[in-house]
Amino acid sequence: MAGSATPATQALTKAKVPHRVHSYDHDPSSASYGTEAVDALAATLGLDAAQIFKTLVIKTADGKLAVAVLPVPEKLSLKAAAAALGSGKAVMADEVEAQRSTGYVLGGISPLGQRKKLPTVIDASATNWNRVLCSAGRRGLEIDLDPNDLVRLTGAVLAPITAG
Repeated sequence: MAGSATPATQALTKAKVPHRVHSYDHDPSSASYGTEAVDALAATLGLDAAQIFKTLVIKTADGKLAVAVLPVPEKLSLKAAAAALGSGKAVMADEVEAQRSTGYVLGGISPLGQRKKLPTVIDASATNWNRVLCSAGRRGLEIDLDPNDLVRLTGAVLAPITAG
């Protein structure tokens, strides 16, 4: 697909990981990037909304940034994410700091191909699926891949990190 090259897709190509890139028309007035992706792609691709994952940047108690990847419909448990990363607590990272560290814009932050590779935790539910989608590094662009490849390439830990 023309125009789909991003650091995330380049990382997958370099690692020879099978993947597909899906695009949709991003609405700049959208209030929720993840919900927009679910609305645009779930039915079209025959996916459950829980197969589409969002990438959130958090800051752990020691002041370091980390990444939490979880299904779009779910809310993040900051306490569970922090514990999975060996920290006592975490807060959501500042938007500017998240963008500067990852090299991606908000709503297009990918767990792959980040400017600075951050410690990552992926919700354990990812392995319930044979494929998941996550941001390809641009609003309106998603990567479709095997969740085990996502875990391996990000060096992530798997843990239940959703609230409720």
